Amino acid sequence: MRTLASRRTAPVALLAAAALLLAGCGGGGDSSSKDKDTKSTDDPTSSATAQKIATGQCQERKAGKASDGVKVTGDFGKSQTATFDKPLESDDLERTVVTKGTGASTKAGDEVETLVTAYTGKDGKSLGSTPLTLTVADKSLIDAFSAAIECVPFGSRVVVAVPAIQMYGPDGNAQAGIKGDDTVVLVVDVIKKKVPLKPAAWTKNVPTVTFDKAGKPTLKLVGPPAKDLMLKVLKPGSGEVVKSGDQVTVDYQGTDWNTKKIFDQSYGKQPVPFKTTEVVQGFGAALVGQKVGTRLVVTIPAQYGYGPSGGNSSAGIGPKDVIVFVVEIKAVAAG
Repeated sequence: MRTLASRRTAPVALLAAAALLLAGCGGGGDSSSKDKDTKSTDDPTSSATAQKIATGQCQERKAGKASDGVKVTGDFGKSQTATFDKPLESDDLERTVVTKGTGASTKAGDEVETLVTAYTGKDGKSLGSTPLTLTVADKSLIDAFSAAIECVPFGSRVVVAVPAIQMYGPDGNAQAGIKGDDTVVLVVDVIKKKVPLKPAAWTKNVPTVTFDKAGKPTLKLVGPPAKDLMLKVLKPGSGEVVKSGDQVTVDYQGTDWNTKKIFDQSYGKQPVPFKTTEVVQGFGAALVGQKVGTRLVVTIPAQYGYGPSGGNSSAGIGPKDVIVFVVEIKAVAAG
């Protein structure tokens, strides 16, 4: 499952992979007015923020000379170009809200759709741009990414300047071209709260699924490939409910509806653990809200499967292919 259904989008993985931020779209906005995010506790306007900090939902984040010195142009959510005097150096993490949005402020647990562009402070080199979905107060995030999305209104453009050593340690990240003594600059557009994807009930042309004595499934598909994300519970479970971001352990069998071929399965091997956010979107959505012990079958159209990544050639899956999974949820642990 990790090799075939995996779609890791955590910034840690992106940065460590050197392609940090694939070339392409970047965020935008106007850098004419900067809202310095000092959030001092003696400022009466910061009482709501102070309360959130006290309850552990977010931390105090301050602006500084480095983050204030970054100017950003480009249309919000679409393109980001940062300029600053080089070399740009920061002794600690700094955050400046370049453009303050008008939406509600982000809070712990929010899944936030963002656009991120990263730069090296020493020479201003862009490491690329990429859209990312980040979760506020996610302990697995590098702190610089958390800082960009904590307690800011949706619609904000944020600059974070941070010593690379705080992100990667003294050796930096050689693959991404970042040295330990460098400063990393992140430009983050906090676009909107992600609306959770929910499969519809699968009521027409539902496939037949039978299990042999060893518990291995046989799937018989009916009709043409489905166009929507749909799910049918084969056997309800009675255990703990799976939440977004949880680590689940499952048995699964994946079939390409277009070719009718099984492309991967854990049945007959070992159940596989992974986070619901570490797999293709449709697969993760099928698990959230289900109970441990549940058996289900889900059909996943390309846009929620491998379509966005151009298919999965190693598995024989084309960019427009519909995939179907038979899944049994074995266990769950908080993410």
